Amino acid sequence: MSKPSKYLLVSLPTSVSSSGHKDDALTALRTCISTDGSTFPFTIPEFKIGTLDALVGQADDLSKLANACEGVVGKVGESLRSILDGDEEKISQQKNINDKPVDQYLRSFQWNKSKYRADKSIADLVDSFQKEIAGIDNDVKAKFNQYNSVKTNLAASQRKQTGNLSTRSLISIVPPEALIRDSEYLETHLLAIPNATVKDFLKTYESLTELVVPRSATLITKDDEFTLYTVSTFKKVSPEFMHKSREKRWVPRDFKFKEGGKEEEQKEVEELGKEERKLWGEALRLGRTGYSEGAMVWVHVLALRVFVETVLRYGLPLDFVCGLVQTSDNGAKKVKTRMDSAYSYLAGNAFGRDKKGRVQKDDSAMTAEIQAGGGGEDYTAYVYYEFEIV
Repeated sequence: MSKPSKYLLVSLPTSVSSSGHKDDALTALRTCISTDGSTFPFTIPEFKIGTLDALVGQADDLSKLANACEGVVGKVGESLRSILDGDEEKISQQKNINDKPVDQYLRSFQWNKSKYRADKSIADLVDSFQKEIAGIDNDVKAKFNQYNSVKTNLAASQRKQTGNLSTRSLISIVPPEALIRDSEYLETHLLAIPNATVKDFLKTYESLTELVVPRSATLITKDDEFTLYTVSTFKKVSPEFMHKSREKRWVPRDFKFKEGGKEEEQKEVEELGKEERKLWGEALRLGRTGYSEGAMVWVHVLALRVFVETVLRYGLPLDFVCGLVQTSDNGAKKVKTRMDSAYSYLAGNAFGRDKKGRVQKDDSAMTAEIQAGGGGEDYTAYVYYEFEIV
């Protein structure tokens, strides 16, 4: 499987180009990236901007929300991996965003204005994203838990029919005439004896406790590991006989004959099999949908995060360009180094204007606010976020 791409979202003021035009600023970014990645325009609409304090708080909220989205998408991806038995080709076929491959969706990203109205406040959008990603997480988790529960029950039922004589169901093995039933004093016990200790069992079972019926050991059947015997005792010594049997590593089998039990057991396996196949399909569909919707929310959260941080970094009036860089781990390190060198001067512009566009002096308090708004991440002179969607 090829290693997934590393994506970078970079926002720069248009002043990085001599003309001040967005197209030229994007060209300047491409030039800086050079051959270490491919750069695509990443269009972000303008949102309602509140107070500076509100923006700093929203930047922190968006940082946490982006991490939550990444976690949900990762969990859904792991759920798909488990249900598809780690088949990477099949897994990759399920991981689309809005019916597009991940890289295609990102390279052609457009804000979904019908679902996430840009005329809403940033706080309302954040609240909407939080509720949606929590709903996706809960729905996918519930369905996969339901599937795994039925799958576990099916496996347990199948083991009853296919395991060795110490664990498998005895309904189809033990004939009713092998048991003493409806006796006031006597009781029949079923014991799975390891094949290596059968001789010892036959020599010692009669003396294991008092009141064991002599020569009552009767062979029922055997497999590669165990031999199944019945032994009769008086009921008053049954608990002691079972306890001492376990000490000898003989395996007591709890069994009561039931008319029609074999048919019921087979029917249970068949019904669980049908339910497991039905839930497998439902879980796969919900996992595919959850991945698509969860990743879509995540990318929109990143876009909104870039917008908020752009306002905090470059001030008003807004005049910026955002680019999506598709690269690799090593490419991302080279790109970061090159951009740090090319755009370090932008640090002096952070919080450089007031709401009316007037230039303000940069100070340590403002820088602290910028870093707080960045969610505690490494500070850069420009707006920069790395992410992978796997």
